[in-house]
Parts: sequence; structure tokens; C-alpha cells
Amino acid sequence: ECAPSLACINLKCSNPCVGVCGISAKCDVVNHNPICSCPEGYIGDPFSSCRRKPVEPVITEPQDPCNPDPCGPNSECRPQGSRPVCTCLPGYFGGPPNCRPECLLSSECQLMKACVQQHCVDPCPGTCGANAECKV
Repeated sequence: ECAPSLACINLKCSNPCVGVCGISAKCDVVNHNPICSCPEGYIGDPFSSCRRKPVEPVITEPQDPCNPDPCGPNSECRPQGSRPVCTCLPGYFGGPPNCRPECLLSSECQLMKACVQQHCVDPCPGTCGANAECKV
């Protein structure tokens, strides 16, 4: 006939937690039974002793500012401290993230040149026979 937070001990309603749980443990009474547990932030065996959970050091790995690559296609990234420095690859023009080859079509070159392997060059050397005239 005891309240749910008490237990019948030696024919008297008493706190069942007295002397049951370990050092720094907490005791909750559920249906007249003592339930020992370590409080939040503590670890250990609640029937012998609970101790404060050690704070684990937060190890931050140095972040690579170039991963993932922020520079775009045809470019390279160099970390400078914690910042990425982007430049176009050799042979590419513009500025990251818009690095592009010198040309894709001959119409992008001067009138006397053609786009060969993404570079504007004179297409005549080696294309016409001896004593022939080459016109672009």
C-alpha cells in the first residue's frame, strides 16, 4: 500500500534508494523498485561509482581549400593559407572559372591563321608543295 516512489521495507513505507546506488549515481524509483543510473555527462557502474565523462579533445584536421576544387575546368588550385588561389592552366586564357583554350574554331583566330589543336597558327608550313603559294 506504499506510494509508487516508496517500497515496503520491514513493514514500513521507505525510500528504496537508500544505500543502493554507488557514488555520484542517481536513483529513480519505478514501481517501488530502485533504478540506479549514472547522470548525464557521467560514466561508470551506477552500483559502485559514476565519474564525469572525460571531454574528448576536438581534433580539427587542416582543411584543404582546394578540395573540392573551386576553380572550374582548365584551371589549377593552389592553397595559400586557408584560401584557394585559382589560375588558368598553361595555354588557357581568361580567368577561373572561365579558362578556355586560345580557340576552338578558326573563325576565332586572325584572318591569316587557323585553329589547330586549340591554338591559332599559320596553317601553311608543310601543307603545300614546292614552289606553291599558300593562302588562308
